[in-house]
Amino acid sequence: MLQHLRSGWAAAMRPPASLLLRLGVHPDLVTWTGTALTVAVAWTFLPLGWLWQGALLLALLVLSDGVDGQMARMSGRSTAWGAFLDSTLDRIADGALLGAVALVLALRSSPGWAALAIWALVAAQVTSYIAARAPSVGLTTSAGLASRAERLVLLLAALLLDGLGVPGALPVGVALLAVLGTITVGQRLHAVQRSVAAAGTGTGPGDGTGG
Repeated sequence: MLQHLRSGWAAAMRPPASLLLRLGVHPDLVTWTGTALTVAVAWTFLPLGWLWQGALLLALLVLSDGVDGQMARMSGRSTAWGAFLDSTLDRIADGALLGAVALVLALRSSPGWAALAIWALVAAQVTSYIAARAPSVGLTTSAGLASRAERLVLLLAALLLDGLGVPGALPVGVALLAVLGTITVGQRLHAVQRSVAAAGTGTGPGDGTGG
C-alpha cells in the first residue's frame, strides 16, 4: 500500500546521504548503526513503559532506514552484500521490536496478547522469508496486504496511541498485525503456488534444505 511513496522518500534521503558520504561514512556502517539503535530503543524504552517516546524515536529510525541504500547508489557501492546485509538486519530490527512489544504485554499480565504479538512476529518473518526464498525457484512475489512498511506504521501508531493513554490501542494493533500478517503469508504462498503451477514445475515437497 505504501510502495508508491518510495520514490519520493528516496529523493528526500539524498541530502543526508550526500552529507554522510562527504564525511567518509560507509553505507554498511549506517545499516549497522540504525539496527543497533532500533534494538536499543525497543528494549529500553518499551519495557520501561515509555511507549510514545519510544514510538517517536523508532519512527525517526524507520524514516532514516533508506539512507544507507541511497548512499550506496550515490557512491556506486550498491552490491549484493549490501542488499543482503540490509535485509538481514531488517529482520533483526523487526524481531527486536515485536519481541519488546510481547514483553510489554507480558509485563501487563496479558499473556494472551503477548502470545499474539509473538505470532505477529512469526508471520512477519515468514512474509519476508517467502519474498526472499521465491527467487531461489525462479519466482518473485510482493503480494499481500501488509508489507514491512505497513506493519511498521501500524505498530508504531499503536505504541504511540497506547503511550498517550488511548485504551486498548496496543492490543488492537497487535491483533491487526497478527491477522494481516497471517493473511499476507497466505496471499504470498498462493501467489508463489500459482506461479509454480503456471510454469509447470510442480508444487510437491522440496528437499528440506531451505534453512
